Amino acid sequence: MDRKKQLLIVSHAPSPNTLTLRDAIAQGASHEDIENVEVTVLAPLDAGPEDVLACDAIILGTTENLGYMSGALKDFFS
Repeated sequence: MDRKKQLLIVSHAPSPNTLTLRDAIAQGASHEDIENVEVTVLAPLDAGPEDVLACDAIILGTTENLGYMSGALKDFFS
């Protein structure tokens, strides 16, 4: 059997609505019909290069602040 694929969800969720959205994405990605996928959910300031290198796919989530992504997710890229 092949190794499990690693899905990394990096999401800045400062409000109840964005937290609900992040949790729905994680729940959907962890659905019982999806096989061989391990889901990891991290806040942008908790994720690092080692997490990105270890994953097979990544989902980025952020709020929109004056037409641009949140500062926390921008920090993730630096």
